[in-house]
Amino acid sequence: MAAGLTSTLASISAPALSQTANAMMLSNKDARAALNAAKAKQSSQDFEQVFVNQMFQHMFNGVGEGPFSGGPGAHVWRSFLTDEYSKSFVKKGGIGIAAVVERELLAQQEVR
Repeated sequence: MAAGLTSTLASISAPALSQTANAMMLSNKDARAALNAAKAKQSSQDFEQVFVNQMFQHMFNGVGEGPFSGGPGAHVWRSFLTDEYSKSFVKKGGIGIAAVVERELLAQQEVR
């Protein structure tokens, strides 16, 4: 098999080999850029989800006090509720923090 590869490489001219190598490097670079963009998008959405979750937790602090509060265990489940609310909220577009954070993450990656 090595002999076949050697003969194939020998039959390719140097400029064609260079173009092929450049194309492979560019496609690898594009693949890394796409992967970095996907990671930046996910990280920015995760950040916004945590931020929105904190907002919802503060919003629900005073809710549920009184005779119709849901009982003594309601506060235990409230964190799960706010977590699901924030995930849903961000999935539908959020409040715009994710787009700004994503843009800044990508800008920081370009600097490096």
